[in-house]
Amino acid sequence: MRITEEVAAALAGGGPVVALESTLLAHGLPPGRNRKVATEVEDAVRAAGAVPATIAVLEGQIRVGLTDAELDRLCAADSGFAKLSARDLGPAIALSRDGATTIAGTAVIAHAAGIRVFGTGGLGGVHLPPPGDPLSWDVSADLDVLSSTPVTVVCSGVKSVLDIGATIEVLETRSVPVLGYRTDFFPAFYRRESRFPLSWRVDTPTDAAAVITAHRTQGLASGVLLTNPIPAEAEMARELHDRLLSEGMARVAEKGVRGGDVTPVLLEHFHTASDGVSLDANVALVLSNVTLAAEVAVALCAG
Repeated sequence: MRITEEVAAALAGGGPVVALESTLLAHGLPPGRNRKVATEVEDAVRAAGAVPATIAVLEGQIRVGLTDAELDRLCAADSGFAKLSARDLGPAIALSRDGATTIAGTAVIAHAAGIRVFGTGGLGGVHLPPPGDPLSWDVSADLDVLSSTPVTVVCSGVKSVLDIGATIEVLETRSVPVLGYRTDFFPAFYRRESRFPLSWRVDTPTDAAAVITAHRTQGLASGVLLTNPIPAEAEMARELHDRLLSEGMARVAEKGVRGGDVTPVLLEHFHTASDGVSLDANVALVLSNVTLAAEVAVALCAG
């Protein structure tokens, strides 16, 4: 593992550091815009008083914090970076590959580096079952990793193309506390609220930090999920959202898409059929989440 001097100094001094994933940049945003967002995200963390640590694997070496040149390489159109969940870290390291880390992969590395807070977009969850099937066996590794990794993940819930109710049940089963930041309902990524209520709400970064600290004192191995709704001005209109979701599900049924391919097909339809609305929403919520993550990291250090 190689940690940049800026991140290492902050960790050594007990300062606030926020982990950032790299899959959003390498796989979630188009070339050009991804590099711009990479800078905006790191700037937002610094503006809130913390140090950003974008995480990736380069030539088989874990990197905690990336240089400008490394961000350029990650965001290049032909970068060829693999998508690395927690299970993929060993092969990527052993085979000297380049890879962008998912939430699961990033959380594992962040914990190993001593970083307590991680800001991202949307958590992975339980996928909707393919048409004609009663249930889905496709469950994101994010949920299991969060259940066994004491890192706080700040996100905008899960995308509405997932099974939100089942995702919440899995988090409960895995003893992961879910907090709503100034909301009483679980966020649905593009939409500020789903129909699913939350048991716990916090209204300040200081309150969130207090909950995180108290959770850790109980000896539980799980992390904490802090859900932050997309900013109101960036929320996707319900009519557009529901139409895109309906069209996407019809496309899945028509093409016979199954398993892990269902969600990528749905998200691609959102991106291509919304005239850029979904991408703008994605960027807005990520910036909001990393800012909150930095504020919570600062509060944790102050406590």
